[in-house]
Amino acid sequence: MSTPTLEVAGLQTHFLTRDGVLKAVDGVDFALGPGEVLGLVGESGSGKSVTGFSIIGLVDPPGRIVGGSILYRGQELVGADEESLRALRGNRIAMIFQDPMMTLNPVLRVDTQMIEAIQAHHRMPTKAARAKARDALDMVGIPSPDERLRNYPHQLSGGMRQRVAIAIAFLNEPDLIIADEPTTALDVTIQAQIIHEAQNLCRRTGTAMIWITHDLAVVAGLADRIAVMYAGRIVEQGQTDDVIDRPLHPYTAGLLGSVPSANKRGVPLRQIPGMTPNLMNLPAGCAFRSRCAYADTACATLPEVTQPLADRSCRCHHPLLPAPAAEAPA
Repeated sequence: MSTPTLEVAGLQTHFLTRDGVLKAVDGVDFALGPGEVLGLVGESGSGKSVTGFSIIGLVDPPGRIVGGSILYRGQELVGADEESLRALRGNRIAMIFQDPMMTLNPVLRVDTQMIEAIQAHHRMPTKAARAKARDALDMVGIPSPDERLRNYPHQLSGGMRQRVAIAIAFLNEPDLIIADEPTTALDVTIQAQIIHEAQNLCRRTGTAMIWITHDLAVVAGLADRIAVMYAGRIVEQGQTDDVIDRPLHPYTAGLLGSVPSANKRGVPLRQIPGMTPNLMNLPAGCAFRSRCAYADTACATLPEVTQPLADRSCRCHHPLLPAPAAEAPA
């Protein structure tokens, strides 16, 4: 087997504050192969974005990685020096932020920013770098790319700015892209176009992608596999169709039940009761038990990750397993 593009094992990223330790990520495990898209799904505050920032080495104090391993093509990133991370960032590992203005400098033209992104990692004449930047804009479906290169970010629409940010992420043909809810602020038409383009780019280039979102409907047609996060931990993981068609964790089932398209017209949405617990003061045992209809005394202890079904992992004492088939009469 080829070496996985990314292997995350036992990742723990904590924020050491005056009020205590906030365990934003607390024991996350997953792996990602070339060209594979992983959907990292969960409510706000579940630790999805911090997981992405941890991988690329952008966790600011008072946050820091306190445990676990992040292997990029066999190279350990936890504890790596800043110079090594800088060589990877934007080159072999890229990130697309929710707000494109976190990527784009408002006072520089698009061509200046894209050319700098190329020349920061590769010795290339400016003319050749500009041609590569133009091809990248064309690849993400931006019309009149030569004209757009001469624009400043404020001259572009929100959807166009996000396409530029995606083009910059793919500029140096990275092995891994972390997309942190890049389409949340866009209308559904532009959102669908960008998701389609990102999926095609991964298939064409062999780039692996982590697509972070709170919306299971978004990753349903994009991701190969889904990892569901809750309170800093992955509670379910498996192939996309399997997770959506047959969720094992009650939290995953609750997320799916909250999607409007999954409910009948005129019937109230099946909301998950309660709120996400305070990560600085997590309850003992399963963090979801105060919101779960299946919780009992066993849930007062932290469940281990098990594999109740083939190629499915779940952290739950009471996974929603299908009923066994009735035996045929003799």
